[in-house]
Amino acid sequence: MSGHSKWATIKHKKGATDAKRGKTFTRLIKEITMAAKSGGGDPDSNPRLRGAIAAAKAENMPADNIKRAIQRGTGELEGAAYEEITFEGYGPGGVAVIVEATTDNRNRTVSEIRHGFSKNGGNLGESNSVSWMFSKKGIISVAKSAADEEKLMNVVLEAGGDDIRDEGDSWEIITDPAAFDRVVAALKDAKIETQMAEVTLLASTYTKLEGAPAAQMIRLLEALEDQDDVQNVYSNFDMDAKHLEEVAG
Repeated sequence: MSGHSKWATIKHKKGATDAKRGKTFTRLIKEITMAAKSGGGDPDSNPRLRGAIAAAKAENMPADNIKRAIQRGTGELEGAAYEEITFEGYGPGGVAVIVEATTDNRNRTVSEIRHGFSKNGGNLGESNSVSWMFSKKGIISVAKSAADEEKLMNVVLEAGGDDIRDEGDSWEIITDPAAFDRVVAALKDAKIETQMAEVTLLASTYTKLEGAPAAQMIRLLEALEDQDDVQNVYSNFDMDAKHLEEVAG
């Protein structure tokens, strides 16, 4: 499993605190709003909105919050004028990093992201400097205790999944974004619990980190993800799962 995927799983486990939950709600509301703005307010014809609503429901967001976020996106309710910005850069050891932000103040966000990189051993790059390394994929993590390989393989392939990888104590399922919802639904129908499920950017190659650069990379990820305007952070770092748990604290 890539470092990004391991980190996403750890974040999911750590995200139960009220402070983290509040930031998660803010991020999800922004995503629902932008999804409705770009593709309309009907989730049946807007896959991005459908995914955002599903993620919000998974976090037990109240239905009224979801409805209002959609209405702000479609213009039925007034709200902040958001725009989406993507940053590309490098972390410790030359790790590739992509940051997706949604903001109502571009200058503030650019300044905060630049500061986050420079303070934690990284630097911003030019547009397309690292994005060529990444492709959009659905990724789902399932504990090995939740399903045996044969059963999981049958469920995933029948639903249109691409691949299953052995990651020690878990299985990592890779899907095309168009098949992601079907695979997640099939796992739920089969009563197979997932540890983490998201449509993300996966890198074609990875950079292994150990020791001080590994710890610094986690600090960079946390600094970027703590920014109010940041929606997603992607990278191509990799490290031993045990070491990642240790440096993540």
